[in-house]
Amino acid sequence: MAMSEMFDPRSYDAFRAPMMDAETMPTWCYTSPEFYRREVETIFMKVWNFVGRTDQVPNPGDYQAFAFAGVPLVILRDREGRVRAFANTCRHRGALLLEDGTGNCRGIKCPYHGWVYGLDGALQGAPDMEQTVGFDRADYGLTPIRLETWGGFMFVNFDAHAGPLSDYLGSLPAMLASHELETMVTTRRKEFIVESNWKLFVENAMEAYHIPTVHGGTLAKHKAKKKRESLPPADSEFVYLYTTQKGTRALLAGEKGFPEIETLDKKARAGSYYPLIYPSTMFCCTTDCMWYLEVHPLGPTRMKLIHGAVFPKLTVERDDFEEVVQKYYHRWDVTAGEDNDVSEIQQKGVASPLARPGRLSYMEPLVHTIGNWVLDRVLGEETPAGRGMAGD
Repeated sequence: MAMSEMFDPRSYDAFRAPMMDAETMPTWCYTSPEFYRREVETIFMKVWNFVGRTDQVPNPGDYQAFAFAGVPLVILRDREGRVRAFANTCRHRGALLLEDGTGNCRGIKCPYHGWVYGLDGALQGAPDMEQTVGFDRADYGLTPIRLETWGGFMFVNFDAHAGPLSDYLGSLPAMLASHELETMVTTRRKEFIVESNWKLFVENAMEAYHIPTVHGGTLAKHKAKKKRESLPPADSEFVYLYTTQKGTRALLAGEKGFPEIETLDKKARAGSYYPLIYPSTMFCCTTDCMWYLEVHPLGPTRMKLIHGAVFPKLTVERDDFEEVVQKYYHRWDVTAGEDNDVSEIQQKGVASPLARPGRLSYMEPLVHTIGNWVLDRVLGEETPAGRGMAGD
């Protein structure tokens, strides 16, 4: 595939058509290093990216170091209790400051030449720099990365000119307000490496067409009524599914778990919300808890999935919490394995030189919407197809 053809809007006319007339995305969108690099430049470097919850760094000096879309960063809590994000690179000659992982520190010392930074990012020590003309430590603090929070969730943005997180989320906080997410507690984070393009995984999570086949012995046994939902206002960067059902969606059929969240409004009590915050953050807010899928792209055919389990504080304080919560963890481990496996199977298939675009079912409207949102940014043009109707 020539670069000129890959980024020519005419190459996507068949996918850009109305959903029931459209073909699926060209296969190079899931395999090409060039297409992936353009996604990083036009999407991940420009939007608010979800990177977990604030209770992952509860105490001053607690930190997490990792790379997101190829950018090493560190998230830490400073001495005043503020959560901050910085580029994980020394301002002297660029060495990586902290290896990937978690820990607690009083400051950050470069392993190469010993420069020392405070928890606020300020350069506190720079050995043997006294003779350097015009050197001022105040000019060489860690490079800050924008970090904002909502509901206990952390988002980073690499673009200094992007609007605030509140504008990006739009009406989502109001939709989920009765869950009181900011008061919940993260009880488990589990990481998976999935040999799949990040879009394949997201598309799978946002359609129900695969459930009878992929989850035939698990989720398919739930009796949930399907309900069509309109997409949020155009200024909100998310789409969602909503299903009505009795009880929680966080357990396998027939299992009994924790009581309902007391603060839920009528609609939240009657079902579950499944929002996708573009480009790759997925939540499920059900009647007794919530869980999240945090996706880190690792390349055109590889990603990291972090599955987070989040429960109300009162639930976590129950004497039987550790015993009962194992039912939830079992459900998530089984179904995550099913979704991860089928994403890898699909990746192998679309990588075939004989793979060709197919057609979409009426049960896959968000596959079309999500793909058009991606193309709007990769190609630099907005289309009505990226703002259609959502169904579940």
